[in-house]
Amino acid sequence: MSGVEMRELESFLVLAQELHFGRAGERLYVSQSRVSQLLRSLESRIGAPLVERTSRRVRLTPLGEKFLADLRPAYDALRATVDEARAVARGRGGELRIGFQGSVDDSLSRAIARFGDRYPDCAIDIVEIPLSDPFGPLRRQEVDCAVVLLPVAEDDLVLGPVFSRQPQTLAVSVRHPFAARDSLSAEELAGCRLIGIDGGAPEYWRRAQAPGLTPGGLPVPAGPSVNTLQEGLSLAAADRGAMLLCRSTADHQGRRGSLTFVPVQGLPDSELGLVRHRLRPSAQAEAFAAAVGEATGTAARRPARLGAGRPRTGAARLSP
Repeated sequence: MSGVEMRELESFLVLAQELHFGRAGERLYVSQSRVSQLLRSLESRIGAPLVERTSRRVRLTPLGEKFLADLRPAYDALRATVDEARAVARGRGGELRIGFQGSVDDSLSRAIARFGDRYPDCAIDIVEIPLSDPFGPLRRQEVDCAVVLLPVAEDDLVLGPVFSRQPQTLAVSVRHPFAARDSLSAEELAGCRLIGIDGGAPEYWRRAQAPGLTPGGLPVPAGPSVNTLQEGLSLAAADRGAMLLCRSTADHQGRRGSLTFVPVQGLPDSELGLVRHRLRPSAQAEAFAAAVGEATGTAARRPARLGAGRPRTGAARLSP
């Protein structure tokens, strides 16, 4: 921001509405000369005039018009975030809608409990989101934040904290040749059909959950695609394919009679991450991110750029 002060931005926004230094000063409870001083300081930081001033009128320059259009939504979002934070701090709370995929594990349960103890007046709603649509509910404003499987490489989302790192297992029918094994190597995935993810999830994300190649480059046959975890487990139980899951999900499901879960050696561990929308900040979601970091002993990760941090084709990450 090169030292830009909020008061300078506020003065510009009010002046852009009033187009009169005197009226802008009255709204800001400062003198007309102070408004002029703040504007000159802002223009100096930017490096070009934002306002044309004559003895008869005040109007925005073309750069000023563009700056106003870009600044207004960002300023409104920042102000809303501050207002929400004040409401949380004063105990008015509001509402936090948390999306999750699969099941709520112990680390997430601890984070929810910690947040609830800290903000008892904030209503918490926990919403299961489809395995096949990890980012859609957040973009459609159905949830304020979501716990999803990595990788996350979306420009409009903020990622962090990242937690629940777990080894991979393969869910197979008790009739499958792998069912009697104590463990498998990642290269042996070439000998089974992997159940994939259907729907609107990005291709890189779906490829990470059901890779088409082993780490060594062997092709992995594609099995049927599903929208939910339970659909995938049902297909695996019917011996229609095998599904990669993290160990905690396997433990949560148990042996289930018709299924067994075989550890897979040589794959990257599965990880979960909390995501929020970059352009719709929520004080409750940010406070929950802090609670997740404290409950899991992790810190927020820098948001990934689109195309950054995508796994190799052999990586597979599926967890609760």
